[in-house]
Amino acid sequence: MSPEDLRISADSLESAVRSRLGTAVSGGERSVGGGSINRASRVKLDDGRELFIKENSLRHAGLFEEEARGLLALRAAAGPRVPEVYGFFDDGRSQFLLLEWIEAGPRGAGFFSRFGRELAGMHRSNRAPRCGFDRDNHIGATEQQNRWLESWHEFFAERRIGFQVRLARDRGLLDRATATRADRLATKLPNLLPPPDDGEASILHGDLWGGNYLADDEGAPVLIDPAVYYGHRETDLAMTELFGGFGGEFYRAYEDEWPLEPGYRERRDLYNLYHLLNHLNLFGRSYLSQCVSIIHRFS
Repeated sequence: MSPEDLRISADSLESAVRSRLGTAVSGGERSVGGGSINRASRVKLDDGRELFIKENSLRHAGLFEEEARGLLALRAAAGPRVPEVYGFFDDGRSQFLLLEWIEAGPRGAGFFSRFGRELAGMHRSNRAPRCGFDRDNHIGATEQQNRWLESWHEFFAERRIGFQVRLARDRGLLDRATATRADRLATKLPNLLPPPDDGEASILHGDLWGGNYLADDEGAPVLIDPAVYYGHRETDLAMTELFGGFGGEFYRAYEDEWPLEPGYRERRDLYNLYHLLNHLNLFGRSYLSQCVSIIHRFS
């Protein structure tokens, strides 16, 4: 199914479910955790299936179309399980995303080894000759710019670091001197970061921290809540290390499947500058010292 086919014309959840799935909602919605900036609920259907429903206001127009497109791109790769997307719609007051409900289970022995191998498979199997994505999306509540660029260095400098630095400067969170050093850092990226493997960018989850994966009821890894684009695969790996939540077996299995170029450990903080700047913009000055330290180190 194409992203355009996922749009549902409906004025209520009940009519959207009947139109897309040919069945009815059998019971009321039950709120569940994990929705982050969205309201999240679990809904049972007459045919026995269950849905995971995400709801948000219309203030961020197109938010769920963006997520649906990203999930479809991840599902097209030979990687971890990704929820099936049934569609998205708005009722004139709120927007909704209808997803497969995945029952969470325990992480059994070998979970992180499997996760590492499958993430490497995802990065390797869905690739593009340019960096970006077919439309902008969001990283948390922040706009994420994805217009295509041929150069990974130019893309990371302009669409990632540059955009977040300008946002922080406009909000009074970053002083002029630090912003100038960040601009200087951007000019050095060709000497600091390798180009994508064999000149092809990998599909990226884009926001791969410990809250954006789970184990299903058979112990298989599942990716959720992406901020998808095509870029260098090391950025996904770096994000997994920013806040923890991934076992050592994960990294060993990934490198067994697809080794990283030498020097990744030195580059890791530079990739994560993007996420730290985003956290500065979202949550305030508690992230400022980390951002300044990385900017000074690499500029």
